[in-house]
Amino acid sequence: MRHALTRTVGFRAEHHFGLPGLSAAENLARFGPVTRAHAHDFRCAVTVEGPLDAASGMLLDLAALDRLLAEEIGRLEGGDLNRDIPPFAAGQQPTCEALAAWIFGRIEPRLPAGIRLARVRVAEDATLAAECRAER
Repeated sequence: MRHALTRTVGFRAEHHFGLPGLSAAENLARFGPVTRAHAHDFRCAVTVEGPLDAASGMLLDLAALDRLLAEEIGRLEGGDLNRDIPPFAAGQQPTCEALAAWIFGRIEPRLPAGIRLARVRVAEDATLAAECRAER
């Protein structure tokens, strides 16, 4: 039997949209007001799956998961996603979808053996969220 555990953390960061080959007017026409830097109070839910540890009755040590999330997601606090995240600094648009995929790629290889990262969900507000899920 496999179990799942989800931890949700928050961070405040700013971002903006725009394509480097377009003028300011063209970017404004394409992306609207989000071409200007603006901040969100992001919420990130990370779901892990695996068997329960027989001795502890837990999926994994929650303190260890919290440390991992603090290192990988907490570092985004107060930052500029366009500057601080390499693919966004290289021109990829800092969408919720892209941010969820980036976070997934940072967390997945750091989980203990036998624990699988099932999903990363990033919400920039109460009306917009994106998920990155593990391949089955």
